Amino acid sequence: MERVTESSSLYQDLDKMSIREILTGINQEDHTVPAAVAKAIPQIEALVEAIVLRMREGGRLFYIGAGTSGRLGVVDASEIPPTYGAPPDWVIGIIAGGDGAIRKSVEGAEDSTTQAWEDLKAYHIDAKDIVVGIAASGTTPYVIHGLRTCRARGIATGCLSCNAGAPLLQEADYPIVAVVGPEFVTGSTRMKSGTAQKLILNMITTSTMIQLGRVKGNRMVDMQLSNVKLIDRGVKMLMEVSGIADYDVAKALLEKYGSVRAASENV
Repeated sequence: MERVTESSSLYQDLDKMSIREILTGINQEDHTVPAAVAKAIPQIEALVEAIVLRMREGGRLFYIGAGTSGRLGVVDASEIPPTYGAPPDWVIGIIAGGDGAIRKSVEGAEDSTTQAWEDLKAYHIDAKDIVVGIAASGTTPYVIHGLRTCRARGIATGCLSCNAGAPLLQEADYPIVAVVGPEFVTGSTRMKSGTAQKLILNMITTSTMIQLGRVKGNRMVDMQLSNVKLIDRGVKMLMEVSGIADYDVAKALLEKYGSVRAASENV
């Protein structure tokens, strides 16, 4: 299979470029990413519909990936509880090599054909859940075999890849392909491919949380009030939605009820 993600950069002699030329070239390439993601919106929509359906019935969303792709999945999953006040087991990110691989590469972890299923089994995964494999190349054994095993056990699967025709796509009920083309540095898929994956993951979980009622209007009314900045944001949000003019009054209500949603419902 010819992998676009591994094809030669459109830019030559990077080591002879000035800093300005390097930055301009990277920025020019980054501009192509949103257009590639836009073409994938119908595929993203189909996956989100499947996720929402399962989560409304008590299912969970799992991400599996290796390297940059795995880290992006873990980051997206970890941001759901503080942003939307959702339970931490609604969205779960799993990276090849375990949590240590988030900071430091675990050599060979992505080549395992059995470990992804072992990692998923630790969460007592079943047919109510859905698993999304993330791999820019679409050839990562850890991800491919993880999805293959899930499908064999009646668990719905989705995937994100940046290569059309990648083997991973054949293992997903809901495949997503965002072909961003050659990287500025040949094969460095943490760049455009990683950006595309991050954009798509944002779209998946944001639209899912909205569909599940975790947003009111355009506000994160269930966000965790875990620091001074977020408390201040919550107070101002409560003032806007409730019409309370006094900051201290709104803050007292927020502290009493613990969330913007609960406080606004008791004004």
